[in-house]
Amino acid sequence: MKTLYTFLLSVLLSTLTLQAQNSSTKKADKHFDRLEFVDAIEDYEELIRDGKADAYVYKQLAISNYKIYKTEEAERHYDTYLSMVETPSAEDYLGYAQTLIANKRLDEFKKAMRKFSELAPQDARAIAFKENPNYVSKLLFAEPKFDVKRLELNSEYQDFGAYEYDGKLFFVSARNKSRRTYGWNDQPTLDIFVASNVGGTFKNEVELEGEVNSKFHEGTVAITNDAQTLYFTRNDYTDGNYEQDSTGIGRLKIYKASLRDGQWADVQELPINSSNYSTGSPALSPDNKTLYFSSDRPGGFGESDIYKVSINSDGSFGEPENLGDEINTPGRESFPFVDQDQRLYFSSDGHLGLGGYDVFYANLDDNGNFVKPRNIGKPVNSSADDFSFTYMVAMKSGYVSSNRGKNSLDDDIYQANLIEPLDQTMVIVNLVNSETQEPIEAAEVIVYEDNGDEITKLKTDKAGKASTILLMDLEYDFQANKDQFESASKRVTAEGEQMVVTIPMVPVKDLIEDRSVTLKNIFFEFDKATIRPEAALGLDRIVEVLKEYSDVVIRIESHTDRRGPAAYNKRLSEKRAQSTVDYIISKGIDASRVSGVGKGEEEPINDCTNGCTEEEHEENRRSEFIIVE
Repeated sequence: MKTLYTFLLSVLLSTLTLQAQNSSTKKADKHFDRLEFVDAIEDYEELIRDGKADAYVYKQLAISNYKIYKTEEAERHYDTYLSMVETPSAEDYLGYAQTLIANKRLDEFKKAMRKFSELAPQDARAIAFKENPNYVSKLLFAEPKFDVKRLELNSEYQDFGAYEYDGKLFFVSARNKSRRTYGWNDQPTLDIFVASNVGGTFKNEVELEGEVNSKFHEGTVAITNDAQTLYFTRNDYTDGNYEQDSTGIGRLKIYKASLRDGQWADVQELPINSSNYSTGSPALSPDNKTLYFSSDRPGGFGESDIYKVSINSDGSFGEPENLGDEINTPGRESFPFVDQDQRLYFSSDGHLGLGGYDVFYANLDDNGNFVKPRNIGKPVNSSADDFSFTYMVAMKSGYVSSNRGKNSLDDDIYQANLIEPLDQTMVIVNLVNSETQEPIEAAEVIVYEDNGDEITKLKTDKAGKASTILLMDLEYDFQANKDQFESASKRVTAEGEQMVVTIPMVPVKDLIEDRSVTLKNIFFEFDKATIRPEAALGLDRIVEVLKEYSDVVIRIESHTDRRGPAAYNKRLSEKRAQSTVDYIISKGIDASRVSGVGKGEEEPINDCTNGCTEEEHEENRRSEFIIVE
């Protein structure tokens, strides 16, 4: 059903069938063009039994089976088709690849995608695959962010599009047996239902009261914050009139209904619709000033794209705006949803996924644009179609629809409970000898939050690497410690899905040979001279040197950045220098061998007269340990 609701096929399939249809395939092609795939499959298979099948018939069978997600049959027919044609097209290999990944045949999937990429090197999907050909393994082995379970209210028919609002669950279902069936999957047409929360379980579902449901398809909904307006998808059916486009396809449109005496009435079509293309899957921004939707209207990037349109204070609508190629691909993007944190969720088969539709999410940047989307991962996503994801931030819970069960024609609703934060970064710490660039094994790496709280301790492997998962967009301090090396530190902001933090470590002997060493003073509390624990670890390495070389005398020079009054910075640096001296003496070093002086902002590395970056300010904040004897 989701394929119908993503408006993806009518024009594309009509074009494909024109390539080789003839009098023998006329009946089957008619069903195919009308998206009646169950009937089309039966007719094409009859042609095989009658000995009238050619490559075209096998291709149509492959596509038809894939669209109702009988992927093993689809793969078998693709194999036959590809063996019968001399020069398969890029789209042939892409369709085959989508079938292979749905069947978890990863090696064959990669081969098919490489063929597709060779034939369509500029396609965004080809470019993405070439940049990350092993992405499937990464998704499969990534830690799950959600716990997923099937809802009890699912029926033997299609159920999808769950949307929780004010303690009730709105969803779409084909369970009304009084409706006529349709050829896509021989199930009844779809209506909107609403279930009540009884003891924490949604049950007692009934059809939505009012004028919304009709004898044609209705789809997913969105409700305004004041609970007075409901937006929903429906076939092109208004005031008793059902419209079709020139190919005989009844397109989808978005309608709205108003709450009148407890029922949804006064159904009106939105002005953003057209009978020449489909528009559906409405979703509202948290402030209800923007409506997001999916459409296959002209001018998009792919088979269907996600758009937004402003809702003015007088109830009128602005001009629809495509979300751009960061979100949309040459494939299918559908079922948008925006949570209270303004994070966009949507389903796509154009971004890199696990098969069929996958759920993706994208955050807003400072300019109000959605950044590159990320796959939400398993178990929300699977090798089947996973779509119509909705999420409630306050409850850390949402819903996803999928045909991952035994019957691929049967979409079910699953509850998804968050167990790990979505926005995380895998940070790989790489420790190297500053002289030889060789990896440093068995070193300790301590990770601190920006406030100084310790998060975790890591140990580097033979390659000098250790890894941890951190919350994205936050600052962290990494402290590296190893015998015979000076402690080293680095402050970083976790960015992207994965990042590498390389920290060079200086052998302890270099302090003697170079006569000085510098430690960045980033481990003092703001406006304080108290040494933080991670700073103490660095100072312990200085103590080791002083104990090994008993005749060495050092002077500690403390420097601040150039922010704040010079006199204040001078006093602060003097206090920090003295704190450092006191710490070293407390570790058993004779006081006659250690002295300290506060330099304030007098000797900066970077002249910040015309401004400095935070990194440049950080370079200015330092403690220098200088051998004087």
